[in-house]
Amino acid sequence: MTRSAARPNRPVPSRRTTELVLVLAAVLTAVFGYVEVGVNLDGEVPADAARYGAEFGVLALAAHGVVRWRARYADPLLLPIAVLLNGIGLVVIHRLDRATPGREAASAQLLWSSLGVALFIAVLLLVRDHRRLRRYAYLGALVALVLLVVPVLFPPVYGSRIWIVVGPLSFQPGEFAKLLLAVFFAAYLAVHRDALALTGRRVWRWHLPRGRVLGPVLMIWAAFVGVLVLETDLGMSLLYFGLFVVMLYVATARTGWIAIGLGLAAVAAVTVGRLSPHVHSRVVDWLDPLGSIAAGRGANQIAQSLFAFAWGGELGTGLGNGHSVLIGFAAKSDFILATIGEELGLTGLVAVFLLYAVLVSRGFRTGIALRDPFGRLLAIGLAATVGLQVFVVAGGVLALIPLTGMTMPFIAQGGSSVVSNWIVVALLVRMSDDARRPAPAPFPAPGPEVG
Repeated sequence: MTRSAARPNRPVPSRRTTELVLVLAAVLTAVFGYVEVGVNLDGEVPADAARYGAEFGVLALAAHGVVRWRARYADPLLLPIAVLLNGIGLVVIHRLDRATPGREAASAQLLWSSLGVALFIAVLLLVRDHRRLRRYAYLGALVALVLLVVPVLFPPVYGSRIWIVVGPLSFQPGEFAKLLLAVFFAAYLAVHRDALALTGRRVWRWHLPRGRVLGPVLMIWAAFVGVLVLETDLGMSLLYFGLFVVMLYVATARTGWIAIGLGLAAVAAVTVGRLSPHVHSRVVDWLDPLGSIAAGRGANQIAQSLFAFAWGGELGTGLGNGHSVLIGFAAKSDFILATIGEELGLTGLVAVFLLYAVLVSRGFRTGIALRDPFGRLLAIGLAATVGLQVFVVAGGVLALIPLTGMTMPFIAQGGSSVVSNWIVVALLVRMSDDARRPAPAPFPAPGPEVG
């Protein structure tokens, strides 16, 4: 008997109890933040704190119950992190609502969060095997392209044509198109990864694949980015470009694609910055955030954001005690990170970034653990979309890169963003369940016949 045959099969822990404890801790953290806002602003605990905690807790426990039922071996950190980030966003939006009477957004955000959790549950119930998504890769790419073209027919909102506006409702289809595009990239690159990595010609230090292999996916990507450039949606363009480069690198394991991608991104950014007045104004504000003050026009959004971060210091002013509402209409969306930096300080800001880092790293870990190339590419691609979006938003608010107008995943006001990111977490939960699920025990060899 070999050593491997003699070793007993150890059961794989499901970690569902760990997930339950972390989910409850996330809900309690959000309720504590809600109470702190009331105490700092009114001097007393809000009368509806229990109702708020119950509503948010029911959503979180419903999601946990479905994970326990349909994805027993899923990663135990994915859902609690999503719940905590969503809870932080609801608290901060509620705090900003108190400073802007008549412009309440927290109740609408809670409804969007409920829809996101409902779709999270639906994905876990309907997608029993992530590999079935490969069948709809090309159809998904076509639907995604249509979703991006439709906003061109609507009037621009804040300088960009990225919204579908019907009465009081608005919808940003690009948030969902990124999911379909990730599925398409994963399906195509999983089939052609060997041809991309092993065939083609060498140009200086880089190995370039054949045009007939790279051409289709490059044309799809160029069509998406071209539409986004026409819509002056710089943030989503950067996100799609980054997703393309990351997944191409993962599929081929060639670092040259990163260098080529960075070079093309720099050329495209300079070109768009010179040709688009909307983007050019953001570049000017990025190069000189305090220039508007010197010109006598008052502090612009970037300057107000930097003041908020500086005023927060290491520990912050406390929820409800800041002045980041002076940033203006984008305080609850693009610049909500400035409120966190001011009222929770550098400590709270780093904690939020670490939550995103753990979420992305667990997605990467899921992709590495999966055995099929499509699942590996899809998990890493979906996790990369979250990481890239956080980088683009945080970089713009901190004046590290030009402002892009995107929303912080789970935290910022924006129903499309919240719903799409809950779908991302649902797919990662499904794939992590497949990655951690123990393999079925082999049938024992038949023993000798007794005659």
